[in-house]
Amino acid sequence: MLSHKKSLDILRKTNALLEGHFVLSSGLHSSKYIQCAKLLSFPHKAEKICKSLAGKIKKKFKNFDLILSPAMGGIVIGYEIGRLLKKETIFCERVKGKFKLRRGFQIKKGSKVLIIEDVITTGKSSMECVKLINNSKAKLIGFATIIDRSSKNNLKIKKNIVSHLKISVPTYKKNKIPNELKLIPISTPGSRYTK
Repeated sequence: MLSHKKSLDILRKTNALLEGHFVLSSGLHSSKYIQCAKLLSFPHKAEKICKSLAGKIKKKFKNFDLILSPAMGGIVIGYEIGRLLKKETIFCERVKGKFKLRRGFQIKKGSKVLIIEDVITTGKSSMECVKLINNSKAKLIGFATIIDRSSKNNLKIKKNIVSHLKISVPTYKKNKIPNELKLIPISTPGSRYTK
């Protein structure tokens, strides 16, 4: 498995770990933003992290049939983990604000499904994926992510998360932003919000 220190080095070298004042896709504010797309744009560097995560998934989830990832952030990591573990991999995408299965993708009744994301902050996207699994009468076996930056206070997922890296980064509601963060101009890199 790749060490915490080496993983952070890779994130910094690929500019996947940003500092400033961000509004995350969850709507929360933070001084750090992890943009896994930057990491995944360097496949030769991301490969080490993906192999490490695949190893952890294999240990935790012995038997599953399908990987489901939310678009856009989860597509590449879902594909790569699916390739490494030789599992069918599909993704869902937003249609009028709600996740849907398109492109002929289906979740078979009774199948065991693992949700894979790039970053989990609140778990909102993952929980939206859970609805698709439940509607298909399939079974959720758990969640996997490159980076788990959730905190107990804001996490909607209660169990079965496997992450390559757990990073503790404080997040704040709009009305609770610390003064030093208020002084920094806001960036909105997430997929749900725009400036």
